[in-house]
Formats: sequence, structure tokens, C-alpha cells
Amino acid sequence: MDFEHVIFAFALTLFAGLSTGIGSILAFFTTRTNTKFLSLALGFSAGVMIYVSMIEIFQEAKLSLVTALGKTGGSWATVGAFFGGIFLIAIIDRFVPSFGNPHEMRRIEDIEKADPSLEGSKLMRLGLFTALAIAIHNFPEGIATITSAINNPSLGVVIAIAIAIHNIPEGIAVSIPIYFATGDRKKAFMLSFLSGLSEPIGALIGYVILMRFMNDIVFGALMAAVAGIMIFISLDELLPTAREYGEAHLSIYGLIAGMMVMAVSLLLFI
Repeated sequence: MDFEHVIFAFALTLFAGLSTGIGSILAFFTTRTNTKFLSLALGFSAGVMIYVSMIEIFQEAKLSLVTALGKTGGSWATVGAFFGGIFLIAIIDRFVPSFGNPHEMRRIEDIEKADPSLEGSKLMRLGLFTALAIAIHNFPEGIATITSAINNPSLGVVIAIAIAIHNIPEGIAVSIPIYFATGDRKKAFMLSFLSGLSEPIGALIGYVILMRFMNDIVFGALMAAVAGIMIFISLDELLPTAREYGEAHLSIYGLIAGMMVMAVSLLLFI
């Protein structure tokens, strides 16, 4: 594999992770939350992830594992790795403190509704824990993005865009409490921006550790786990967040649109 290919895959993870900064920019330079846009965008992102996970990534994982282990062994290994990915991200989500959950929906208008009775230290702690929670969640997402991009660059681009969209509300979730606590927009933006760095860091660590052992079994198991991770993210994070913005039907329309766009883009590369 050539060096430029790896650099491109790593750049995709950097773009996806640092899109938390987009959430901060929206929070500080717009006056209202565009709930229709966010519901559509998050639903679209979920549609892309669900379709590509089940139709493309899972099937590629199964093909690789069946080639290495035979039809029966490879099929069982694919399913096991798929649910292993789901359990991994679920465990990570379980151990994130609930008060620092990055998926708690916040709106830009919240900046204008700061409760003066809240202590700055508590708000700062909330913001920092949210940033930490996002960093933890983004780590496996980085591995998922770089693995997909190395295997199929065009697929990696689509996944990176989908993950970038889902990182936008997370950037808002970090920025708002830190801004409440400090009154410093620049500090809130930087902490939100930096919380996304765990995505390329996860990608780098995953590449360094896993690529030296890469074979059909490792590749297949990793891709199946990536599919599981993205399914969990879609069902546990993206769709609930999209619906919490109060545009339930739009989130489903976005979901269907994401599936359709992903389906057509895959057909174009046959």
C-alpha cells in the first residue's frame, strides 16, 4: 500500500474528527438552531451508515472471513465480530458519565438562556466531561474511518462525511457549557475543536497496531466490527438526536435519502 493512500485515509479521519469545530462555529456565529437542517443531516448520516454497513462493509467482511475460514466458520466469525463491535461501543457508551453525555441535545439558543444560579465550576466540569466523552466515542470511529478508507477510498470519503455530520451537534454540546462557565468563546471553540482529535489519534493507533498483523481474518473481523460500531452509532446516537430536534419526519426522510444516495454511489462504482 502506497504512502499517499495512507495519508489520504488519515486526512479523512482528521476531517471527520475536527468537524466538532463546525458545531462551535454554528453555536457562536448564528442566532438560532436550524432544527430542520440538523434533523435532515443527522438522518442522512444515519442512512448512509446503516446502508453501507449492512450492504457493503458486512458483505466484504463475510467474503474475507469465508475465504479464510470456510463458509460455516467464516459466517459465524462475521456475525460474532459484528456484534462484538456493537458490544464494544455499547460498553464505551455505558461507562461515559451520564452528565457528560455528548448526545444530550443542546440548542444554540441555550447561550441566551444561561442560568445565573449555576456555578461556573460545575458548568466547566460539564463541558470538560462532555469533551472527554466525545474523545472516547470518537476513538473507535477513527479506526472505522481509516479502515474503510484504506480498503476503499471512495467508501471512506462517504463514511467520513457521515461521521463529520454527526460530530456537529457534539461540538455544540461541548461549547455551550464551557461558554456558560467562562464567557470565553475562543476557549469554548478550542476545547470543542480539540475534542475531535481523538478520531485521527484512534486511526493512527489502529493503523500502527493492526496493519502489521493484517490478513484476511484480521481484515474481515475488523470490517465486521466496524459495521457493528456504525449501526450502533446510527441507532443509539444519530436517529435519537435527530428526533430530539423536533423534526421526526424529516429525520426519517433524511435517513431514506442517505440510503438512496449511498446505494446509487455504490452502483456507480460497479
